[in-house]
Amino acid sequence: MIDYLLANMWQIWAVIAVLGLILELTSGDFFLMCIAIGAAGAAITAPFANIYWQIGVFALVTLVSLFQVRPFVLRYLHRNDSKCVSNADALLGRKGRVSETIPAGGFGYVAIDGDQWRAVAANDEEIAAGTRVRIVSRESTIVTVELLTD
Repeated sequence: MIDYLLANMWQIWAVIAVLGLILELTSGDFFLMCIAIGAAGAAITAPFANIYWQIGVFALVTLVSLFQVRPFVLRYLHRNDSKCVSNADALLGRKGRVSETIPAGGFGYVAIDGDQWRAVAANDEEIAAGTRVRIVSRESTIVTVELLTD
């Protein structure tokens, strides 16, 4: 069995490369992609070299990928990640309509894109239902709103 595996190491390297590509889909940080590239390099050299050379090629190609390919890919595929807001942070500056009156110093509800958010008024005034408002901040799941002046 060992003799068969050593004679067909390219198959093992190919399986490692495919597994690396599949696992990369779950992480997205391009670290496992570099391991998959290294395994592909070892698979190419497997028919012509012994196991020690294959491991050396795997290590060398993986390291070169980590330090050369990965930064290049991250730079061009994740260009605007620092500017991209998500989840509740994306609410800041959005406009909505008060669905349940916000009493002075109390809580009400604001509808934004079909979602209901618990809200307080920015200057502790009462805001009637149906009034258009803008989100100015948030604390956990409670948003602070101000009246729209337009």
